[in-house]
Order: sequence, then C-alpha cells, then structure tokens
Amino acid sequence: MLPNCYISNRYEAGCDEAGRGCLAGPVYAAAVILPDDFHHPLLNDSKQLTEARREKLRPIIESEAIAWAVGVVSAQEIDKINILNASILAMHRALDGLNIVPGAIIVDGNRFKPYGDIPWQTFVKGDGRFGNIAAASILAKTHRDEYMCNLHKQHPQYGWNINKGYPTKAHREAIATHGPTEHHRQSFRLLNPQLTLF
Repeated sequence: MLPNCYISNRYEAGCDEAGRGCLAGPVYAAAVILPDDFHHPLLNDSKQLTEARREKLRPIIESEAIAWAVGVVSAQEIDKINILNASILAMHRALDGLNIVPGAIIVDGNRFKPYGDIPWQTFVKGDGRFGNIAAASILAKTHRDEYMCNLHKQHPQYGWNINKGYPTKAHREAIATHGPTEHHRQSFRLLNPQLTLF
C-alpha cells in the first residue's frame, strides 16, 4: 500500500501529469484527494501497471476519492509556453476542477509553481511513493489514453491507439509520410534527422 504524505491535516491533493514526452496530443494532469483509509493492493505508479490494471483502478479511484479532477493543455498551448509550463498549467487546471479546496498539494517530480497560497511540496518518483500521487498518475494516463484512442479514429495512419502520441519509430515514419497534423506539437522534433517530410 502507498501512503499519503501529509504536509497538512486536511485534504491533501496529489498531482501528476501524463503525455509530457509525446509528439502529438495534449498533456493531461490529474489532482486526487483520497480518503485517509483508502487502500488498494494494485495502487502504484501508472508506469508500473499494465493497461488492464490502470483501467481497473480508474473507476475505483473515481468512485472512492473524496475529490478528483483532470486538467488538459492543448498541443497549441504547449507550443506557446513549452512543455514544462504546460505540465504545471495542466496540474493547476486539475486543481481548479476539484470540488474541495485542498489544504496541501504534493506533486510528482521536482518542478511546480505556487497554486494560490496552498502549501505544496514536490517528490521525485512520488508516483511510486504516495497513494494520492499514484492515483493522479493513473487518472491522467487513462484519461489521456482514452482521448488519443478517440483521436486515432480521425487520423488512423499515426497509430495513436497504440503509441498514444509517443515518439515511436512507426509514429515518426508516419509523420514523414503523411506530414504532421494540427494535433502534433510543432515545437518538438517530430522527425529523426534521417527522415524528411514528403
């Protein structure tokens, strides 16, 4: 079981993002406030879980959390403000969506910006250490994957139902063959040097 890491005695929100390293699609983040007694044996960093286990945990987290919300920052916004700022903005938008104002915020990673006057703390690999961050990582990942699978129906040539927008060889080759879409991040290196757009 992953514990929460209380820096406040009421309503600590865990935050994490998904899709930071992708070539296409938005970056997603989630904020989750779990009950003190929440326990699930599978709860862990989303990257350590199979897709099936993430999908199993998502409705459990959403039904049992005290509060949860997802924030999204588009590819166009990423190109304007860069991916680090976009990831933090997505977390702020997730926090905006909570129906409870948290008493504290803990964040996976080592970068964040103040959210109002709420105390916050970052934790490297926090998604593998604390339950509320792990829950946020699962919601961010599953909501983003769902979006990319739906987007795949409009642009099946890029294989987003499989690669979810990450820079796989097949994804880069598809960009070289078909060109980028409006969903691709133009500020990212979309092609390997040996590939050219036709």
